[in-house]
Amino acid sequence: MKNLKNTLFSHKQVEIGPESAYDNYIMAIESSCDETACAIVKNGREVIANVVASQIKTHAQYGGVIPEIAAREHLESINVVIEEAFRQAKETAGIEPKDITAFAGTVGPGLVGCLLVGLNAAKTLALVYDKPFIGVNHLNAHLCGNYIDTDLKPPFMALLVSGGHTQIIDVESYSKQTILGETIDDAVGEAYDKVARLIGLPYPGGPRLDKLAQVGNKKAYQLPEGKVDGYNFSFSGLKTAVLRLVKDLKSALPEGETELSENTVNDVCASFQERVSNTLAKKLKKALVERGYNQVVIAGGVAANSEIRKKIFDFENDGFKVFAPPMKYCTDNAAMVASCAYFNTNTFDDVDVEVFSRVK
Repeated sequence: MKNLKNTLFSHKQVEIGPESAYDNYIMAIESSCDETACAIVKNGREVIANVVASQIKTHAQYGGVIPEIAAREHLESINVVIEEAFRQAKETAGIEPKDITAFAGTVGPGLVGCLLVGLNAAKTLALVYDKPFIGVNHLNAHLCGNYIDTDLKPPFMALLVSGGHTQIIDVESYSKQTILGETIDDAVGEAYDKVARLIGLPYPGGPRLDKLAQVGNKKAYQLPEGKVDGYNFSFSGLKTAVLRLVKDLKSALPEGETELSENTVNDVCASFQERVSNTLAKKLKKALVERGYNQVVIAGGVAANSEIRKKIFDFENDGFKVFAPPMKYCTDNAAMVASCAYFNTNTFDDVDVEVFSRVK
């Protein structure tokens, strides 16, 4: 492996990032869960090519992501998405492999078998085309999705909401972020999926719950807020409260009936979503005011949620400037990984960098 490192890094110096005097074209690969993605991004903000192969239909029959199946599907899709990204770049901007400044890949957190597919592909491309390699943290990448097609610059406060994480992050600079608070139990996306299963919604449950909540009565049921100090969150108690509510509602059904009415399900979804979105907004507003920031961003897959998005954008009524990625950059994608590689890198990584499943 030592020879590979020398081949890759010893022969030239490359400047990457906002201080570079040259345009940077970074190709990135993302495969941390159930999307195989490849993108090419210019200077961290302009997407030249963006390809995503989703596995939702495959995992829907199992009610969730099966890691072994996901890894096999990544192996089947990885070459296809890379070739399509190169094709798009050539067609839209005349960009060829030799024009790529560096290659990047997600190193974690995520499913280890899935991460290895994308990361090894990115390393291989770096070696084949004799370019630097940059390893990217998946969570930082979600934040950087807000740099795409915007003029956003730090400092700002960020709310990261996904299936595995719920965090309030103080983004002081492109490379310095401090977690002020996070969930002490269920992540918000995890809570959505669990509640969706409780009321019988198919996978993926979170987006389906959001859709039903939009036509329900958000004041129908008063659900509890997790009482946690500071900027931290707790959603396990809320999940349990919904479980009890559903049981009580079903026990009150007329004899012979076993399923809740469509209106009742919509009201449960709306009441749950109202409590979650209010909790997130309240803690985020507290961090903004106490830290004296006037910019705020939301990021992560759950940032696509309609009510959460609405409540954060309501901050603009109080003079805050709000940023959120377009829907296609909320869920896992490689454009955000390329942007992160551009803005957050100070040094290049060795090709033997290892993946990790959880935040270190």
